[in-house]
Amino acid sequence: MSIVKVVVLLLCTLVNSSVVVAALDRTANYEGSSDLVNLRYHLGPVLASPVRLYIIWYGRWNPTHQSTIRDFLYSVSSAANYPSVADWWRTVTIYADQSGSNVTGSVALSGEFHDWGYSHGNYLSRLDMQSVIKTAMNSYTRPLPLDVRGGLYLVLTSGDVRVQDFCRAVCGFHYFTFPHVVGATVPYAWVGYSGAQCPGLCAYPFAWPGYSGMPPPSGDGIMKPPNGDAGVDGMISVIAHELAEVSTNPLVNAWYAGDDPTSPSEVADLCIGVYGSGAGGGYVGAVNKDKWGDGFNLNGVNGRKFLVQWVWSPVKNRCYGPNALD
Repeated sequence: MSIVKVVVLLLCTLVNSSVVVAALDRTANYEGSSDLVNLRYHLGPVLASPVRLYIIWYGRWNPTHQSTIRDFLYSVSSAANYPSVADWWRTVTIYADQSGSNVTGSVALSGEFHDWGYSHGNYLSRLDMQSVIKTAMNSYTRPLPLDVRGGLYLVLTSGDVRVQDFCRAVCGFHYFTFPHVVGATVPYAWVGYSGAQCPGLCAYPFAWPGYSGMPPPSGDGIMKPPNGDAGVDGMISVIAHELAEVSTNPLVNAWYAGDDPTSPSEVADLCIGVYGSGAGGGYVGAVNKDKWGDGFNLNGVNGRKFLVQWVWSPVKNRCYGPNALD
């Protein structure tokens, strides 16, 4: 997620409400659509086999936040009221490899490792993430397996951990491990908890960007997080973003737009800031609110509500989510 795209997302704080209504009337069916988007398949693999997801909790985590994240991950392949997280994931499963095998609909949380001791310090580089994964595999207590057939590793850093480019250029990223570090090539993703460091950047629209130079809007101007914490609710959407992209482009040679595989525009990058119908020009789109006024667009297990950005649909040739009004 580049800083340029995040800045585009933050523009929605500046949109006048009357303009929003007009924009919704004009663009209800065209969220993010463009004939100029050249999303292409580059012959690489997608995650077609059932995914076994392994979480590495790096640092000290609030158990309530962990429960929220687990419920989101359980929701990817579990039934819930429409529109659900599983319904959202079905757009991701449209993508296929050259053999015709689609991205799997089965994502199972298969293991967790708690790195309470900050094994690699409280500052991590991008490359350090692979060493964090290796440490979890080499632990004497409850190590994670090196799962080369269906493993996907998710490193989640707590709010007191600084990460290279976090809060400056990225809110999360995905890549694949190097055999000389981990022992094999397996896909992984990292997402950081931004609540303590940059909620206005990585937890928008649940927090106001302090550097905007403008005061936060009064009244209902800032959306309330559906699970009670701006940092973790913002993190959920970033996790969804990275899961969609690592599944459709795990080795950075499958589905993306652009000519540079080192800086691709992937299926979620194309839809940053789009959460509902009418989104565009900085408006997040038409989303629901619960009885407390918390914003959401998807339902999950255990009665959870989540606000998750849309992804690019290769069928509709635009950003799409199951809460679309059309």
